[in-house]
Amino acid sequence: MIMNEKIKASEVLLTGLNGEKMGIVSRDEALALARELKVDLVCTSLMSSPPPCKLIGRGTAKQEAQNEKRAERKKEQPLKVKEIRLTPHIEEHDYDTKHRQAEKLLTSGNAVQLVVKIQGKEGQRAKELLERMVKELASCGKKETGIQVSGKQAAVRVNPLD
Repeated sequence: MIMNEKIKASEVLLTGLNGEKMGIVSRDEALALARELKVDLVCTSLMSSPPPCKLIGRGTAKQEAQNEKRAERKKEQPLKVKEIRLTPHIEEHDYDTKHRQAEKLLTSGNAVQLVVKIQGKEGQRAKELLERMVKELASCGKKETGIQVSGKQAAVRVNPLD
């Protein structure tokens, strides 16, 4: 972030405190106006000529930059995957509870791994249960992987919608 005397351009496209366009003025004139109003002159982009600059209250420019950095860092973090375990012989009330739990996790931005423990020949029933759950969660998430039935469990991963 380039502020005040660090701006090297001879002319700047100035925007006032309340967002009003002040046109193209010399850098010295813009700095004098900033000092007079006790605010900072902040360059918003170096890609155009003359560079656009804003008059912003002291300290708020740095706070805005820190908030942007924090938001970017938060976006870069990988998805957290939360596991929800089910059984093929689940009661309707328990199913509703697990469904609400998965919905809550997806809306808060976490991915959900739905796992059904299988014993014996329950593979088909487990797959049907997962298909039903994924279908009902379509409003807040989409499945990343297909339903994988392997050995003693069936699993599917659901990512939140962006």
